[in-house]
Amino acid sequence: MTTSAPAFRATVLTLYPEMFPGPLGYALAGRALANGLWALEALQIRDFATDKHRSVDDTPAGGGPGMVMRADVLARAIDAAAPEGDSRPRLLMTPRGRPLTQARVRDLAAGPGAIILCGRFEGVDERIVAGRDLEEVCVGDVVLSGGEAAALLTLDACVRLIPGVMGKIESGTDESFSQALLEYPQYTRPQLFEGAGIPEVLTSGDHARIAAWRRAQSEAVTRERRPDLLAQTPAQPEKRR
Repeated sequence: MTTSAPAFRATVLTLYPEMFPGPLGYALAGRALANGLWALEALQIRDFATDKHRSVDDTPAGGGPGMVMRADVLARAIDAAAPEGDSRPRLLMTPRGRPLTQARVRDLAAGPGAIILCGRFEGVDERIVAGRDLEEVCVGDVVLSGGEAAALLTLDACVRLIPGVMGKIESGTDESFSQALLEYPQYTRPQLFEGAGIPEVLTSGDHARIAAWRRAQSEAVTRERRPDLLAQTPAQPEKRR
């Protein structure tokens, strides 16, 4: 177990701190958390309300359904989580944010951690976004009941890339999105399953052929399922020729 302070520290601002660490307390992330490779703190936003009802939301200005999380309450929560000098990026999980990418995940994992605000209801007062320099992040073209599930997803993606968390460093570099391609098909024993065998090239021992096959398979899968990624794919030397 490490004795030094974790390089990656995550602070989650939420109305449901009991949801953390949740799945992050198991498997790779859980072992890394127990071993001090990263740290996690979940703060209850209601603790920063000032009225007797611990209110964190109010009706939307201009009318409309639902409720909006108040800027003043969120400001106190963020200021407590990130005192002056805290360089961690401040993320707001919201469906209107920029899509989370593997490149952004790598940047986050290499940094000091993150402060993550989990929105609820109809969202947060817009003034807190600019007032506390929040980076709006979306994990998919779906609407969730709150930002907690998105925060768990984001942290899981980051933590697995922290040095020492995965057994082999290649596990984090040779996978979907690592080169703007989806990952190639994987196989393992048994050699024959329900009449289907492992492609011969993978058992040939010819590493150059295997690498070429995997690249071709990645391109084919990406072309079929995510053609938008192909424009980001770096050209191979033989293709440039």
